[in-house]
Amino acid sequence: MTEAPRVLHVITGLGVGGAEHQLRLLLRHLPARCDVVTLTNAGPVADGLRADGVRVTDLKMRGNRDLAALPRLTRLIRSGGYDLVHTHLYRACVYGRVAARLAGVRAVVATEHSLGAAEIEGRPLTAGTRALYRATERLGTATVAVSATVAERLAAWGVPGPRIHTVPNGVDAERFRFDAGARAAVRASLGVSPGTYAVGGVGRLVPGKRFDDLVRAVAAVVADGRDAVLLIAGDGPERGALERLAARLGVAERVRLLGECGQEEGAGAPTVAELLGALDLFVSTSVEEAFGLAVVEALAAGLPVLYRTCPAVEDLPSHEAPDARRVPAGSHDALVRALREQVVAGARRSAVAPVVRRYAMARTAEQVMDVYGRALAAEGCAGRPREHHSHSIEGASR
Repeated sequence: MTEAPRVLHVITGLGVGGAEHQLRLLLRHLPARCDVVTLTNAGPVADGLRADGVRVTDLKMRGNRDLAALPRLTRLIRSGGYDLVHTHLYRACVYGRVAARLAGVRAVVATEHSLGAAEIEGRPLTAGTRALYRATERLGTATVAVSATVAERLAAWGVPGPRIHTVPNGVDAERFRFDAGARAAVRASLGVSPGTYAVGGVGRLVPGKRFDDLVRAVAAVVADGRDAVLLIAGDGPERGALERLAARLGVAERVRLLGECGQEEGAGAPTVAELLGALDLFVSTSVEEAFGLAVVEALAAGLPVLYRTCPAVEDLPSHEAPDARRVPAGSHDALVRALREQVVAGARRSAVAPVVRRYAMARTAEQVMDVYGRALAAEGCAGRPREHHSHSIEGASR
């Protein structure tokens, strides 16, 4: 039997975020021997990975231009005896590809989690950002796009088609299964009465997510005399502005910013799954998404969804997600109208949409392993004898 490959995952940070949670969930399903290095911010997801038995090292980079991190990462890769390096997020892709090549690891895979048309990871795309990404991409073996939309963007950047592999984000649908008892408990803990219509969103509180539009839309519905609240899971630099906006619109008591809600219980705030169970409608007002994982998670919870952009849904036939409705990105009035229609129709739960089964994490893990096999074969690494090295990775043993 072929020995499972030894893989080092390099990620920019391990705070609370979609790519970070995706990595943790992937490693639970991936039949490979994996360690993780985070360049910065060994936060809650690092703790979760260690609890899962994954070795995690924090490289403690001081910033994007901390070039001293490159030789440290190179030494770490060389001493680990890895067959393949898999990078996640922009900074990790740039440094990880270079370090892997310097360390002599030829099979290098990168996952592009958050490439928009005009933004990457929530920040504006510049010519310099694109040039550096493109230059270091040539050092890799394969680049994974999380949606067909991202694959098209990579091709437009000049990444050769044979190097691009579309592997969607994965969802553990069982975690989002609706539970009426849990719904009642979470709503009670948040002070939301049983008859109140709960609208929700999930994401970083940054301008590109356009949560300000959602606050205004909920305020319009409340002004109609409807008993509605808005619950948002996430934190970020726009928190203060959103709080001030809610106060100015007279809905401060109707808008709840819950802070970061993780995927695991016991953190104090409800988990994302618990929050989705407590909602009656999920809304994604973001105008730039590479995949739209939160929308798929909401559909896994049986919620109706309004969204502006979501490649995970838009790249598929409409019957795959019948309860997901697109709202034109440039029209606030259209958002208000759609929200009003949902509130008037009242709370409802649907069967889990076919799109959720399509994006099962077990299926995603199989596709990632296929990419690994192709990358190892392309670099002539398949079946080669591996030397035994001492491990410099710190943390719990797997």
